[in-house]
Amino acid sequence: MAIALKRASKAGISLPTKCKPIVALHGDTRDLIHELPDDTFQCVVTSPPYWGVRDYGIENQIGAEPDLYQYIGHLVEVFREVRRVLKADGTFWLNIGNTYSSGGRKWRDSDDKNKGRAMSYRPPTPPGLKKKDLIGVAWLLALECQKDGWYLRNDIIWNKPNCQPESVKDRLTVAHEYLFMFSKSERYYFDQDAIKESTTNGNGLKNKRTVWSINTEPCPEAHFAVFPKALIRPCILAGSRADDVVLDPFYGAGTVGIVTKELGRRCVGIELNDEYLDIADRRSEIVQVALIPEV
Repeated sequence: MAIALKRASKAGISLPTKCKPIVALHGDTRDLIHELPDDTFQCVVTSPPYWGVRDYGIENQIGAEPDLYQYIGHLVEVFREVRRVLKADGTFWLNIGNTYSSGGRKWRDSDDKNKGRAMSYRPPTPPGLKKKDLIGVAWLLALECQKDGWYLRNDIIWNKPNCQPESVKDRLTVAHEYLFMFSKSERYYFDQDAIKESTTNGNGLKNKRTVWSINTEPCPEAHFAVFPKALIRPCILAGSRADDVVLDPFYGAGTVGIVTKELGRRCVGIELNDEYLDIADRRSEIVQVALIPEV
């Protein structure tokens, strides 16, 4: 059974059903998320635009703010709404990467090996930082979310064995990003058994660790890597039950929706870029429900 994707607008938002398990909303998540009802989603999994990395050519987009703390403030506001629409026993999984201060350099040129570089965006160095500083955006954002009311439960290292090579000569190549696990309440739904790993000797199971080695997944249509399914799957397995509704407020190419359907859940995605929603449509058409989900 292929995934059915339903487009919606602010004028008529409806939740997904078994017949139409994915609802994709086209617009700015800062506007559309206000239209979603309270206490609706069991789990939220998302990867917002990273600060100062790409300019998608859309006015007032998140990620292209001239000021770092304005970017963090915008996301904290979105995630405050996420907390409103999340069920009391729900969890929120946030993938975010760090970036370096550009020292005032602007646009990067494209090249044959990485066409996505043409979209790369470099804002000014934030106040208090120096040229070449590691900014630490991921932790700045996580701690602000914690201050805003979220329970910060885990910082998971996404180790990328096939990370993009870097030509730097005075530091190590960055091969990881963060996946933060938040909860709305002190007690929440978490299915530890659903994501347990085999022990070293293979004679039993152990709790999943906080370093996940997962390759990036290219998306030729989008000219850059997308949210890997293997990164999303444990979040949804641990954070939701069959037929629960999952939210991705930065839907992108629709990988969260694909994984939720494979695992027998439903999904609402919000995406500003109409081109990405078209990609999500095409990607979802060929997906079948997995008989035995792999973690």
